[in-house]
Amino acid sequence: MALYGTLMLLLSLPLLLLLTYALADGLTLDIVSLGAKPDGKTDASPVLQTAWAKACDSTGPATIHVPIGTFYVQSGSFNGPCKNNAITIRIDGTLVASSDIQVLAKTKAWIGFKDVNGLSIHGGVIDGKGSGIWDCKHSGNNCPDGAPNLEITNAQNVIIDGLASINSQIFNIVVHGCQNVNIQGVKVSDPGDSPNTDGIHVQESSDVTILSSNIGTGDDCISIGPGTTNLWIESVTCGPGHGISIGSLGKSADEPGVKNVTVTSSTFTESTNGVRIKSWARPSSGFATDIHFQHITLDNVKNPIIIDQNYCPHDEGCPHQDSGVKISEVTYEDIKGTSATEIGVKFDCSPTNPCTGLTLEDIKVTYNDQIAKASCKGAKGTASGVVEPASCLE
Repeated sequence: MALYGTLMLLLSLPLLLLLTYALADGLTLDIVSLGAKPDGKTDASPVLQTAWAKACDSTGPATIHVPIGTFYVQSGSFNGPCKNNAITIRIDGTLVASSDIQVLAKTKAWIGFKDVNGLSIHGGVIDGKGSGIWDCKHSGNNCPDGAPNLEITNAQNVIIDGLASINSQIFNIVVHGCQNVNIQGVKVSDPGDSPNTDGIHVQESSDVTILSSNIGTGDDCISIGPGTTNLWIESVTCGPGHGISIGSLGKSADEPGVKNVTVTSSTFTESTNGVRIKSWARPSSGFATDIHFQHITLDNVKNPIIIDQNYCPHDEGCPHQDSGVKISEVTYEDIKGTSATEIGVKFDCSPTNPCTGLTLEDIKVTYNDQIAKASCKGAKGTASGVVEPASCLE
């Protein structure tokens, strides 16, 4: 499986070559030259839309440059298809959203790209100014849902490199319905108590890699939704946050499954969960199979290794039935570190659809300088090497 990550990088090389050509010889559109003001107050949205229209209409590679400075962006929706397959967004400055929670109340995403092929986003900071909506939600008032900082929809051959996403109202970066996406060197920073601020969310997408990224947030560092296949996650640091989670799955009765996901060489620090699979306790055609968690370091993580097929946030809208999601062929290899709770390994599987093909190999999770405990319900599989806590798999 280690060859998969290398292969994905090799597949990205043609796009990187296109990017180099775009920077050197293609059309370059500087938003200040087009009229944007780096004062953090004047809305740069119209200028960005003009720049996008020109870039999208270009028959050759095109670059939109956001220079050093702070640019207020009310919202931006950048749609294809375009006449070229090499558009680069180079951000040297900072894009900031409105702090008024009503500005994006009916907007699907603060910054969104749809139906594009060959998009590259490099560097910079996007600041969603989400504290107002977090405070509203904490107060229990009737609040807007919020908008993701960045959403990529129905796109192919995408690179997101070196971007910092901060203070997102909800999810920071969403990849939905995409193919061949390479996310690397990303930094996500939200407070640990910010609600629904997943770092990166991937759904109904294939051939996605997430590399060398640092994520601290108030929800899942990376969340993996239905319809995700061939996802490679490597060298990610998570904390604060809710870990790297497959799911929640099974919210809908009829949904696509998750297949071939690898999380490797990653570190979790004081996160709520480490590696997690979660599904609703309700009938579903969903599944998760061919999952690999390997070479993981844990530092004071509350639920280091967990499968929860009785997921029911806030005990609302759950019919308290058995989960129909089929979880199978999940490997846990070389996972070591400390748990913040006594139960370091917890497999709470569906009583009517037990987890099958679970594999534990070279596990060592401690709690208060002692070996942690394991808990299993409906979990079938094998263990090899040194496994501490001792396997409770059937």
